[in-house]
Order: sequence, then structure tokens, then C-alpha cells
Amino acid sequence: MRFDGLVGTRTGKSTKGQGALRKALLVGVCVTALGLVPAAAVATPGSGVSGTVVAEGTSEGPLRIDPPEGRADVTFRKITVQPGGSTGWHTHEGQLIAVVKSGTLTRTLHDCSVEVTSAGTSFIEPSGADHRHIGRNLGTEPVVLWVTYLLPEGSELSDDAAAVDCPGA
Repeated sequence: MRFDGLVGTRTGKSTKGQGALRKALLVGVCVTALGLVPAAAVATPGSGVSGTVVAEGTSEGPLRIDPPEGRADVTFRKITVQPGGSTGWHTHEGQLIAVVKSGTLTRTLHDCSVEVTSAGTSFIEPSGADHRHIGRNLGTEPVVLWVTYLLPEGSELSDDAAAVDCPGA
């Protein structure tokens, strides 16, 4: 007499009950195997680590990130624009991701469009000389920005640019 399979069924004479037994045994083996997985695979609480959210903002639409090719310099910067102040017309060689922590920033862009961004919102500034812009604080409280720069390695944070001839800019 020859036996076949895990539960010793006779070749050619498997019954319905033995098929159920085979499935139960397989489930039992799997459950036992999961119990033998090393403890490192189970999440553990951290220790000695703290974090502080310094600013958060929600974009008005999808954020499209286009990081520089090759090596990139990543810089995180807090920028304050006093009431009546401005950044001057400038460009960036890479993208910036900005969160307005407080105040309201008014930006005039290369095409003379104006974007007003208030506290609790975020935006991306595109890269390139064809994306000149200026940021102004037209309000009565300081504008505080938290900005992450994604620039090609060795680039300046910004480059001065000629003003665009826009009404009121």
C-alpha cells in the first residue's frame, strides 16, 4: 500500500473529508509559521526621538514636483517679509515648496497674474528664468514662510531678475 500527500491518503482513494483535513492542516502550518517570524518584523515604539511641526499648509490643487537632474541641494529656510516689504523680482534654478506659516503673501508672476496665499496654504514656485516673480507683504503683520528649495547642486537660492512691466507691480 502506497501513501500520498501530507495526511497519508491512499493513492487514488482520497475522500471529501480527507480534503478538508488537508486544508485545515495547511492553515495550521501557516499560522504556526507566522508565530515563528522574528520579533523585528513587528512594529516597536521609538525612543529618544521627538519632532515638531513648524508649519503645514494645504495646496490649492495638485503639487507637481520636478526635481533637478543629477545631484540636488535641498535647503529648508524660514523667510520673513515685513509689512510693506518685498522679495524683489527673482527666479530660481530649481523648484521651491513653500508653506505660509502666518500673514498673507501676494505674488506677481511673470505673466502679470497675481496669486494671494494666506496662512495655512502652500504653493510651488517653478524653476527657470522664464518664471520671474516677486513676493509682497501688503498686509499689516509679517509674512512667515517655510520654504524647501530643490536646486541643482551648487545653485544660488535665487537669482535677481529684471522687473516685469505689470500694472501695480
